Formats: sequence, structure tokens, C-alpha cells
Amino acid sequence: MTAVIPDTTKNALLNSAVSSGFVTSGVGLALFTAFPPTVGGNEVTGGSPAYARKATTFTASAAAGAISPATGLPATFDIPAGTTVKAIGVMDSATAGAGNVRSWSPANASARRAFNVTAAGFAANTIDSPAHGLVAGDSVLLWATIGAALPAGLAEDTQYFVIATGLTTDVFELSATLGGSVIDITGQGDGDVQKFVPEVFAGQGTYIVSALSISLPG
Repeated sequence: MTAVIPDTTKNALLNSAVSSGFVTSGVGLALFTAFPPTVGGNEVTGGSPAYARKATTFTASAAAGAISPATGLPATFDIPAGTTVKAIGVMDSATAGAGNVRSWSPANASARRAFNVTAAGFAANTIDSPAHGLVAGDSVLLWATIGAALPAGLAEDTQYFVIATGLTTDVFELSATLGGSVIDITGQGDGDVQKFVPEVFAGQGTYIVSALSISLPG
């Protein structure tokens, strides 16, 4: 049995994290080019003007199981040419290349939606998610259910692409490449699917984070 965490408890946990300094002192927002975000590995660098993290602060004001920055938004980042922004991180340091990732989200992300792979589904490599709203070419991430693993053949921290094959209102298939062959799913299971939109910069440009929140699952 898995117990559900009500929003009042989530709010208390998030406010406690802020009060204890987990996401309050020296916090910075950062951008990353791959999953999972890794300090010193895939954070955006370079450019002219140069990329830099953006300072932000949190206060103990969680509501509906989520908490958002009290200051620092919107945050405008300078991005060098040839960069693809895929993730936004909440860091415990406002200095690029330093500190740790406290929380992160894929770029331009939609809300997560539950999915399920049935026995028939993994035989056909199809994923069930009622009214998923996805279209061919969409980029998605998959998230495991708490205490469980994704269906065999699928992985977290991996960019997948929705393909036209098998696509209906309630069913979709995934590929490792845009318009590529279907991923071979070899087991049943469930989780969440989340659409995101990577932002590609052919030339020097800016990326704006206008809204952001940290939430707890369950």
C-alpha cells in the first residue's frame, strides 16, 4: 500500500526546506543542455554576452503542494550560438559551474500525464495514456512511479520522440530519434509522460524563465 501525501503536508515539507536553507540562501537558476542536469557536465557555457546563472530567492510560502521563487523572475539568460536548452535547474549556488542541483525541470514543459503499458501494449510497443494530447514529433521525458521502475526497455533522463505509427487519442509510440523506429518495450508497467520543448539557438540569443515552481509528487 502506498499512502498519499496531502497538499498540507507537502506545503509543510517545502516550507521547512526553505526555512532550513535548502533552497533559500545563495540560490541560482541555471540552464542545461542534456539530462540529467550535471554541474560541470552539461550546464550552458560561453557566449558574448556570456551565459551566467540568475540569482533568485525562495520564502516559506508553499501552496497547493508547490513553491515558487519570491524574487528573480522573470530571469533572462544570454545563450551562445549552437546551444540547445533542455533543462532548467534550481541550484544551491548562483555561480556557474559550482554547487549542486536542488531541483530541475525540462525546458518549456507541460504537466505530467499518467501512462500505462499493458501486456498487449508491450507486445505491440504501445503506451496507453487517455487524452494524452501528444502529436508526432513531440519530445517527451518519462518518469517512474514512486517506488517502481519504468517498463523494461524505457528509461528516465532520456529524450524520446512521439512517432506517427500507432498514434491515437489515447495511445502513442516512442522512438529514440525524430521520426525513427519504435522503441522495443519488453515489460509491463506505468509512470508519467511529460512533453517538453527544447530551445535551439542557431545564433547568440536569450532564454527567459518567466515562471517556475518546485512541487512534491504523491
